[in-house]
Amino acid sequence: MTTAVIDHAATDYSIGHALGMARAAELAYKDERTVEATAREWGFDRVRHHHTTFKAPFPLEDTQAYTMASPQMVVTAFRGTQPVEMRDWLSDTTTPPWPGPGRTGFVHYGFGEALDGAWPHIRAAIDEFRDNDQTLWFTGHSLGGALAMLAAARLHFEEPNLTADGVYTFGQPRTCDRTLARAYDSAFTRRMYRFVNNNDVVPQLPPEPVFHHVDALRYIDSSGTVHDRMPVVGGLLDRAKGATADMLAPASDGVRDHLMDKYIAALEKNQN
Repeated sequence: MTTAVIDHAATDYSIGHALGMARAAELAYKDERTVEATAREWGFDRVRHHHTTFKAPFPLEDTQAYTMASPQMVVTAFRGTQPVEMRDWLSDTTTPPWPGPGRTGFVHYGFGEALDGAWPHIRAAIDEFRDNDQTLWFTGHSLGGALAMLAAARLHFEEPNLTADGVYTFGQPRTCDRTLARAYDSAFTRRMYRFVNNNDVVPQLPPEPVFHHVDALRYIDSSGTVHDRMPVVGGLLDRAKGATADMLAPASDGVRDHLMDKYIAALEKNQN
């Protein structure tokens, strides 16, 4: 058994810990047997799977996640979806708002619906597994990143005595209004880290000014280097560089940059 993939004693931000959370987010795309076997290899002796279905006015029909625990750490990772499946309904601003956690602001209806059905199971797993005052982490890619952020928000704003130790998201879409974003930023200072890879299309949706991102951006430039912010001028030039890197298919850059393996490769590079 090895625990080298994820540092179970981590309490603060590091590229190494971000890489571990990225791998946990990637694992959410695997089948249950693979999740359980891999979790054991990583030193987690308990796993619960969360899978709920629902009917919604967009091509989103279910929520998938898992929670794994060790004597030191509890991690809930949410599965994402493909950007081509998200683009149309994330661009639709006619869907009604969903009340934010603890009646703080509001969130995109699709994200609220997706989390709501799975939340009782996730909350029960946290209660069951967190029996040794373990640290608590949420992570996810794409749609899973939005759900990871909202799960942490729901826990904090509805149960202020239990705030996650950290939230790591990769290619997360805009998730909430400005009111919730500001409250979340205040509550999760040095706990929330939102990674965006160059021209990844999903973080550009849903559109502003209705929806907003939370802070703590970690921007991955076109060469794969991680920055703690995206300079206004330099960032625009870098995104243009990334978009023209493949002259045969420049329009596909936003989809290509969204792939989970691109995030993992960048974090691996920056760890060295």
